[in-house]
Amino acid sequence: MLNSLIVDFQGELAALSAALIWAIASIIYIRLGKQLPPLVLNLSKSAIAILLILLTLGLRGDFLPDTTPAAVGLLLLSGAIGIGFGDTAFFEALNCLGVRRCLLMEALAPPLTALLALIFLGEQLTLLSYLGIGLTVVGVSWVIVERVPDAGQGNRPLRGVGFGMIAALGQAGGSVLSRAALVGTEISPLWSTLIRLAAGVAVLLVWAVFQQRGKQGFRPLRSPRLLAILTLAAFFSTYLAIWLQQTAFKFTAAGIAQALSATSPLFVIPVAMWMGDRVSPRAIFGVLIALGGVWLLFRG
Repeated sequence: MLNSLIVDFQGELAALSAALIWAIASIIYIRLGKQLPPLVLNLSKSAIAILLILLTLGLRGDFLPDTTPAAVGLLLLSGAIGIGFGDTAFFEALNCLGVRRCLLMEALAPPLTALLALIFLGEQLTLLSYLGIGLTVVGVSWVIVERVPDAGQGNRPLRGVGFGMIAALGQAGGSVLSRAALVGTEISPLWSTLIRLAAGVAVLLVWAVFQQRGKQGFRPLRSPRLLAILTLAAFFSTYLAIWLQQTAFKFTAAGIAQALSATSPLFVIPVAMWMGDRVSPRAIFGVLIALGGVWLLFRG
């Protein structure tokens, strides 16, 4: 019975597993972000993940993707939009709005994904699934408001909202493009992860040249300890978690996969409790709302 449940809900379980990994990794990235600029951090972890994927594909003897040129094009576009432009816009929104309001803008990604999937892929979800996405977004937003302090909100709200919308659209567009490529071919989620990351890194490199970033931002990586921590974080958060996310897009609807992947703030609550932080009843109520949404997504 357990095996049957895993097979039936492998997409949903993969998305939740990715969210759990991202929640734990976010604690590490907060510390790494104090030593590395966002662009350097994003480039470095993505490059490490690409090397790990290439190593995995080599060990498996999987040297050529079982796909079509059209699917590869969709995945390249997905990586450029979602990882390249989406992440870039997110970093800019973060500077303009601060953490709390920026994360709230990111909560727009799941409903936007469902809408784009409906328009371009014809993916029609059940009423329960749409209600589940709504409850999940509301619950996650409630937790974000509770968990993140008001300090450091930024002082360019209009610019931040614009880039926040671009970031949410980038995530949604990248998700739908991945879904379109994965359901139409036999390409493995690991190969799709590699293609998306390669496209994202290419965009980030162009952005780095445009921003005229020097080598000084990479100097902290000379520390073996810092590089080891970054490699470990990249293994889980970029290599493994994006692989799981691509698995979710292959086996379940794009809107559902995006909604479940966005539940990372919920997993931060038990981690915070384990670290000795006090969690308010309001935050727990938000978790319960989101869990109700997750339950409806599995039911739908």
